[in-house]
Amino acid sequence: MRTTIELDGGSLSLEDMERVSRAEARATLSGAAHERLVTARRLVERRAESPLPTYGVNTGFGTLAETPIDRADLEKLQRNLILSHAAGVGAPLSIEESRALMLLRANVLAKGHSGIRPEVVALLLSALEAGVVPVVPERGSVGASGDLAPLAHLALTLIGEGEAFHRGERLKSREALARAGLSPVLLQAKEGLALVNGTQAICAVGGLALLRAERLADLADLCGAATVEGLLGSQRPFAAHLHEVRPHPGQRRVADRLRALLEGSPLNESHQGCARVQDAYSLRCMPQVHGAARDALAFSRTTFSVEINSATDNPLVFPERDEIVSGGNFHGQPVALAADLIAIGLAQLAAISERRIEQLVNPSLSGLPPFLAPKSGLNSGFMIAQVTAAALVAELRMLAHPASVDSIPTSAGREDHVSMGMGAALKARAAAELCRTVLAIELLVACQAIDLRAPVRPAEPIARVHSALRARVPPMWEDRELHLDIRAVCDLADAGAFQAAVG
Repeated sequence: MRTTIELDGGSLSLEDMERVSRAEARATLSGAAHERLVTARRLVERRAESPLPTYGVNTGFGTLAETPIDRADLEKLQRNLILSHAAGVGAPLSIEESRALMLLRANVLAKGHSGIRPEVVALLLSALEAGVVPVVPERGSVGASGDLAPLAHLALTLIGEGEAFHRGERLKSREALARAGLSPVLLQAKEGLALVNGTQAICAVGGLALLRAERLADLADLCGAATVEGLLGSQRPFAAHLHEVRPHPGQRRVADRLRALLEGSPLNESHQGCARVQDAYSLRCMPQVHGAARDALAFSRTTFSVEINSATDNPLVFPERDEIVSGGNFHGQPVALAADLIAIGLAQLAAISERRIEQLVNPSLSGLPPFLAPKSGLNSGFMIAQVTAAALVAELRMLAHPASVDSIPTSAGREDHVSMGMGAALKARAAAELCRTVLAIELLVACQAIDLRAPVRPAEPIARVHSALRARVPPMWEDRELHLDIRAVCDLADAGAFQAAVG
């Protein structure tokens, strides 16, 4: 039975968002949130009847904010806003990302500062529950007046325009709603603006990428520990007292994990008398590098957790003060920076992983057969696996260039500084995919090195990781299509099989 998440505008977690995005949980509006919506709506309706200009209620938008709109045209104004702002291009967001977008928008509206009617939020949540998912093109937002284009495409479905997915089929929105027993809504004063202002597209794409990045940070520790075993590396650089004198949280956490993963290793015991004094940085500096990436992701988590529970509309409605205030909470700079950090952290995890792959396949560094091929020369082994990893790391370095330092003025200069947050979120998503593949290659190669060390076994946690991989991918004693092995390990990583193996 699916759990129910009650939206109150202030307590949604990133994990809740992911569960709803996967249809593992459903979302409803809390009673207190419903009352806040009713109270805020009353103020909007009073202002709509007033001759005094209130931005977005009885005026135009953006540079047209000083243009008054007749009372008779307010409904058409909102519809025109949705139609004109639905200018997104490119491939649609995934179903999970679009479902997260719907949930986040509903949660922001639940705060009661948007002035939208409860029935509009109810339709949004009903569509989410019925699997009516708007087709939202992924490009077109500069993350300034919120994610205007993506959110406008979401709003199109609510008014029966545009397209939506329903049970895997792409349909006209009106047809998708009808199949689910739902009817479009006629937007009233301010409601179109309440639906399109905000950072929810950045948060949907970036938040899901963050959760994936956190899991990849865990996977990176497993991969690195497996490589330490395959290379007969030292555990001494992970000693607790070493990291207590430089107590960055991520660094200490990684060192703790590596010690736990490698504890009692027969492979480690087998080389205690070797002449090697120091391992390469890619092995002994894992706590420092992996830890820095974890600290970056921790900052991003804090920022995204605040943002998904924040009022990011414009103008914002404060019934208790009898105010409707035009401000800048829609500006995506906080989450743009956080999304850039995800890509930067992932680039570092992949870069050090690729160097460990080189340590494994290079016979002068590993003491193992060239490219881990028992009959090297006749077989190329994992030679090109390292080349592939190098190519992916090069691309990750391009993705790590921050989008949040860029700005192109829009809306005739009124929106003269923008965050480019959606670009940062899309980069984070792409970086997660590439980093996962580099780590999969490392684990594939590390397990081959462990096989070549047989019959001496690795530490028990690494032995379980090795078994999980070998359940799908046999050792490579002769060359075969390597892309199939890489794909299989990627699938296992996506399923969380390696983290599950160590518990």
